[in-house]
Amino acid sequence: MKAIVLHEHGGPEVLRLDEAPDPEPGPEEVLVDVRATAVNRADLLQRLGLYPGPPAPLEIPGLEFAGTVAAAGPRVTRWSVGDEVMGVVSGGAYAERLVTHERAALPVPAAVGLADAAAIPEVFLTAWDALVVQGGLTAGRVALVHAGASGVGTAAIQVAGALRARVIVTCSAGKQAACEALGAERAVDYAAEDFAAVAEEVTGGRGVDVVLDVVGGDYLAGNVEALAVEGRIVQVGVMGGGMATFPLGALLPKRASLVGTVLRGRPIEQKIALTQRFEREVLPLFEQGVLRPVIDCRFPLAEAAEAHRRLEADATVGKVLLDVSP
Repeated sequence: MKAIVLHEHGGPEVLRLDEAPDPEPGPEEVLVDVRATAVNRADLLQRLGLYPGPPAPLEIPGLEFAGTVAAAGPRVTRWSVGDEVMGVVSGGAYAERLVTHERAALPVPAAVGLADAAAIPEVFLTAWDALVVQGGLTAGRVALVHAGASGVGTAAIQVAGALRARVIVTCSAGKQAACEALGAERAVDYAAEDFAAVAEEVTGGRGVDVVLDVVGGDYLAGNVEALAVEGRIVQVGVMGGGMATFPLGALLPKRASLVGTVLRGRPIEQKIALTQRFEREVLPLFEQGVLRPVIDCRFPLAEAAEAHRRLEADATVGKVLLDVSP
């Protein structure tokens, strides 16, 4: 099969299409012919050698996919050859074929279609897990989401809206209208406004219940300031830096929580449990038209380097997709 194989780490130019052996499904796994995958910030870090994937004979990046079941292990009961599936994997999605546990795969919503479904798994699972499962967001509460125009951000705005929660986001000036069109009550230009002050204004001084932060760094102090009593900060990335200084004592009167989380490193059974709950509680909303993937642009797999450059330029609203097969 064709795949993007990392023989070295570095700039986008190291992403080259190569030959790789077809994976073989285990007893409870399905082999998937990949239609499309997506570029995530974690892929950029892996390319640089800063976020290694799981041990494997070849290092093939890619954390999510949509495709068609090509073969199934002898104990698979959930899927048949020809079924359209999507899901999150620990690596290997920049390839024509991959394997995944049958219980970790999700059905592709008919309302979305196979080509666009690759824009769903990683960001919607991350946003829903952070806001709802770990953050406790419910109707009437308020969320603050950083990088609102990112893949996770555009998903989080919609998830909050589906819950009938309110959401404030940060983004660059040119992306404010796009975020508000998706349902953000207020899109804050992070370069010109104090997001903690805006959060206080929007909530009438109460503060926000949940912060979803992919930035980290200097944002932490503002996140604590923006929180309501018993609020939670869910840290899912550190694009702005992994080191932070903030007034620790400010957490105490707010009885606040700071939670760090990733999907990639979780045990398989935890991933399966989260995926199956997502299927029950969230996936029907795509069929109903309440949720939809937001796609900025798409490239053929052979142009993965250009796709990485596009994401690194921070000019996107939503997801950058890689079309693996026609």
